[in-house]
Amino acid sequence: MNLRTATDERLSEGKLMRAIALILSVVVLPPAARAADWRQFRGNDSSGVSAETNLPTKLDDAEAIQWKADLPGRGLSGPVVVGDRIFLTASSGYRDDQLHVLCFSAATGEQLWDRQFKATGRTICHESMCMATPQACSDGERIYAYYSCNDVLCLDFDGNLIWYRGLGYDFPNASSSLGMSSSPVVADGALVLQLDTESESYATGLDALTGKTLWKLDREKGAIYASPTLFHTPGSETPEVILQSNQSLLSVEPRTGKTRWEVEQSCGSVSSSTVAGDLLVAPLKELTVLRPTDATTTPEIVWSNSKLSPDTPTPVVYQDRVYVLKDSILSCANLATGEPDWQMRLKCKQAYASPLAGNGHLYLADENGVLQTIELGGEKGKVASRLELGEAIMCTPALADGAFYVRSDKHLWKFVEPN
Repeated sequence: MNLRTATDERLSEGKLMRAIALILSVVVLPPAARAADWRQFRGNDSSGVSAETNLPTKLDDAEAIQWKADLPGRGLSGPVVVGDRIFLTASSGYRDDQLHVLCFSAATGEQLWDRQFKATGRTICHESMCMATPQACSDGERIYAYYSCNDVLCLDFDGNLIWYRGLGYDFPNASSSLGMSSSPVVADGALVLQLDTESESYATGLDALTGKTLWKLDREKGAIYASPTLFHTPGSETPEVILQSNQSLLSVEPRTGKTRWEVEQSCGSVSSSTVAGDLLVAPLKELTVLRPTDATTTPEIVWSNSKLSPDTPTPVVYQDRVYVLKDSILSCANLATGEPDWQMRLKCKQAYASPLAGNGHLYLADENGVLQTIELGGEKGKVASRLELGEAIMCTPALADGAFYVRSDKHLWKFVEPN
């Protein structure tokens, strides 16, 4: 055997071992999500809650703004935080067909890279939306970006392209003149997307490493802008993905698309389901709390309350209370019974951002760029801080690593607790 042959064999063996290791990292041994990360829409566990106790609560303190970074184009997608990096999507160009994935340093706000791609699908949408409306997600090793033009891609954390899919080539009718806004989730080595429209509807699972289609589930026609929710049924080794439609609430396995259970009630089309420990809070015909008991049994309905039905923002559950923001009214109810505790009228406009909770406070953002924190724990909520950024906020912020990250129309902001 000559030197070149031996070297080639060693290289081949090395490539094979690296490939096996990479596959194991995606399918068998996914990296555990750090508590300080914020890897998808409304956090790692789809709850919108952070357990951190050092989060900033006085956003109107001049020293609370650690930095702000300029952003290109437009974007209605919230930030994803993994370790010391923040990821965002954006879109630009006359036809809104230039797709961006941006990476920033969490410590300094410095832009580390900007990868740009050309849209392959239709880029028509409502003027208030753009191609970068769905939020990206991460499995802790890669970033997955989905756009309203039905392009979806996977990058490593250095911005290297791993795979790219133009889903519009395969399913050209799954599109909306208003735009697509459902954000994907990644679990068990699968990227799950929900594309429900008036002309064609389906959900699909793509292999997280290759982008290859693992499964496709045809669904009833109807526009759904809500996002899939990750939920861990007690006793189940892998999470399930909760999908909303005009006819039912459906639980499927992320890797196979196999149905676990179904609640045959119509769901809200914009607000998503939220997780509260072993309970699932879903916007059915009424706001409904469900208790899934195993992977195949239809969940028990704990309570329903039409007076708490959400509009656009997804409710949040914190310290055994359910909080619903509708127009300018913030409502609080008991998680165990659904009985109302209190209401308060806020000085805010239409909110597209979902409330978040942590460190004894709610975090709110409205369309006009007004940030508010609401102190909890008393007989009624109390406004702890109010700050006008002067730029529209159309997406849900993030709570990660002791900071509050907000994406406004032109900037990414980091708020921290002043020293």
